[in-house]
Order: sequence, then structure tokens, then C-alpha cells
Amino acid sequence: MRVVIQRVLEASVVVEGEIVGAINKGLLVLLGVEATDNDVDIDWLVKKIIQLRIFPGSAGNIDKSVLDIDGEIAVISQFTLYASTKKGNRPSFIKSAKPEIAEPIYQKFVTQLSNKLGKKIATGIFGADMKVSLVNDGPVTICMDTKNKE
Repeated sequence: MRVVIQRVLEASVVVEGEIVGAINKGLLVLLGVEATDNDVDIDWLVKKIIQLRIFPGSAGNIDKSVLDIDGEIAVISQFTLYASTKKGNRPSFIKSAKPEIAEPIYQKFVTQLSNKLGKKIATGIFGADMKVSLVNDGPVTICMDTKNKE
């Protein structure tokens, strides 16, 4: 699984002109799923995201998690995170899981994240053409890959 995590003051996702998900202060998570992803990847990533200390504390240091600030999380499916640009100018998405594999993993990820956060996770609509808006805070943007745990 690959994610791009952005610390935001607010974020929303629109499908066919209607807001389907929105959050205030918290994290916007763009999630890509690979065919080999499994429960181990989900567990590791959920734990990392929940505990990721990227919010400022009282001394101005970046030492608070989304849990510590009682923040919100939005998760948007994004197969393009597995784009390969090695050959030519048109990206290949062959490493992205097919929808029938990716969607159940995405749904399980959102459910586990919601359980750990203790509140509903805002989402888009899997596979839809979405318009995502955000006010990046910092900006702070973190990339993670469960197959390359740096």
C-alpha cells in the first residue's frame, strides 16, 4: 500500500457536483493499493498513520498525532500512486490492484482507521471521478509504502 498523507486545516471531496466527504483539521490520506497488499499492510499503515506525530504541540514542536489533537481523517482511493514512468511518457498502472481486489482492501483500511481513531472517516467514492480540495497546513506531506518501510 502506498499513501500520501497531508496535514490539512480542511479537506473535501466532490463527486458529480456533490460534497461526499469533508473534514476540518486533520489528515488527508491518498491511498493506493497493490495486488499483493494484505492485512499485515493494513495493520502497519493504520498504526503508523494514527500515531504519526506531525502536528504542533504547545512548544511549537511537531510532536502531536491526529489522536492527540482530536483531528479528523479523510481517505481517498488513488490508484495512480502506483504509476510507473520508467518507459515512455504515458504512465503505466500495472502495479495497481484491479478494482475487485483494491476496493475490499480500501474498505477494510477505512474501517480499521475509523476504529482506531474512534470516529467516522470521510471518504470519496471508490472508482469515481473525484474533485479533492484541501488547505494544506505547513505544508506537511509524508509518503509511505508498506513494501518499503523507511
